[in-house]
Amino acid sequence: MDKDTKSARTQAEVPRKGALSNYKVQKTITTITFMLIPLLLLIVLTYIPATNMLIYSFQDRTQFSVNDSFVGFDNYLTVFSQPEYFRPLLNSLYYLAGSFIQLSLALLLASIICSKVRFANIFKGFIFFPYMINGVAIALIFVRFFQLGDGFITTDGALNSIIKLFGGEGVKFLSDPLSANISLVFVSIWRYIGFDFVMFMGAIQSISPDLYEASDLDGANSWQRFQYIVFPSIRPIIGLQMILAIKGAISVFEIPYIMTGGKFGTSTFVIQTIETAFKYNKVGLASAMAIILLAIIIIVTVIQKLIFREEA
Repeated sequence: MDKDTKSARTQAEVPRKGALSNYKVQKTITTITFMLIPLLLLIVLTYIPATNMLIYSFQDRTQFSVNDSFVGFDNYLTVFSQPEYFRPLLNSLYYLAGSFIQLSLALLLASIICSKVRFANIFKGFIFFPYMINGVAIALIFVRFFQLGDGFITTDGALNSIIKLFGGEGVKFLSDPLSANISLVFVSIWRYIGFDFVMFMGAIQSISPDLYEASDLDGANSWQRFQYIVFPSIRPIIGLQMILAIKGAISVFEIPYIMTGGKFGTSTFVIQTIETAFKYNKVGLASAMAIILLAIIIIVTVIQKLIFREEA
């Protein structure tokens, strides 16, 4: 009787193992099938163009070139030896300074809103709303905002109208290199602070209330609570936002291109790269500039990761 029972159990387990094996095979096939198309698109639209760009950076070629010549590192030497190609990267320092102001303001606003102020939802909407507006629309709005009218065809923008209302003289905010870059950074901060604000607010709200209660029992003030509870808890988010902010500062394009066209000393490295490729028809040189920008972003990201890595 025991042998018959054991034999029956063995026969019952065989189909179960077979069914389990078939399930694993079907799961694997389904996973590969769903991943195949996105992976194919990623290879075709990202990896292959990136590889071609790397190859082009070592060539002397134009946009529709058929007789390409290998020039080695000459394109890279040209970028670093001729200031007109590398100087626009220095304008990123304006945006880099602005990104730290942006992060600080976003963290401050998030801390205030999370402290149970009245009409918090209204303030959240006002702060986040600029991030939802199209970048082209924002640029056109602020071109009009900073405009200095000639009194005949164009009128003064809102800012110059206010200045003249108080007896001041109109200012060409977008014509002088210093004021133009500061104005563009202001527009960038106004647009992107909402994204940082939402990220910080979500991170702060995820902190356990027990930690706040314990700090209240210990008599901690607001600064000590931020220093020892909030900042350590949201440190990974701060590191992530800093990486994104610095990356954006280095690769800024949309706002300065629309508002000034890169004129008056406001050109950025991305604008210069696009003009080199499509305006001056130097695709090989532009590819080298793009590779340099990619390398800078990778280096900055690695440094940020090392600085903000979590302690074991």
